Amino acid sequence: MRLLKRGITRLEAFSDAVFAFAATLLVVSLEVPKTFPQLVSDLKGFIAFGLAFSALVLIWSVHNGFFKRYSLEDTYTVVLNSCLLFVVLFYVYPLKFVSKGIALYVLGVGENRTEYGITGPEDLATLFAIYGAAFAAVFLCVALMYLHAYRLRHKLELTKDQRDEAILLFRHYLIFCVVGLLSVATAFSGFGLRYALPGWIYFLLGPGCYFHDVITTKLRKKELSEDRS
Repeated sequence: MRLLKRGITRLEAFSDAVFAFAATLLVVSLEVPKTFPQLVSDLKGFIAFGLAFSALVLIWSVHNGFFKRYSLEDTYTVVLNSCLLFVVLFYVYPLKFVSKGIALYVLGVGENRTEYGITGPEDLATLFAIYGAAFAAVFLCVALMYLHAYRLRHKLELTKDQRDEAILLFRHYLIFCVVGLLSVATAFSGFGLRYALPGWIYFLLGPGCYFHDVITTKLRKKELSEDRS
């Protein structure tokens, strides 16, 4: 197994094709407008598309970052990568729907609320649960891929810093998974649905990742001081 890359592998090329198809699914239902009012209506829809596309690009960048660090093509990596791509294709639909909801209810643009189709708390809870489950599954796959790279640290001949980075990123993306599952649990409990609490929970990602970084930095400093002594 090699650490330094020499080109795009077939696994990465296939993955990029799947991400490109997922991006296509975000706009596949949009038709070319025939009148000016239809054009204005479709342009409002592009705000939701922009939100969804940005989220998809972030997931792609996370995926790309892994394969830039480790050129792995073993069976376990292929299986995890396939699971990730499968979930991404499923994730597109709740992502698109949630993005429309954000554009409509938060930004006040897009289709009317009747056409959006959310008729009550049960529908909203189901939407948050589906989205949260897909979100958690995506980042669980990413976390497990970094854990796998860490386990292969000797074969990959990783340096001390690279080993630390692998386990750090495993825990980092595991936080994403936990937050997604917390959103699912909140949605099923019905707590705070009136204020879309299962959606606001994702803002915990910032503090969670920040404190994880702070704690990790302190542990590294402590380890370095012990090694010097």
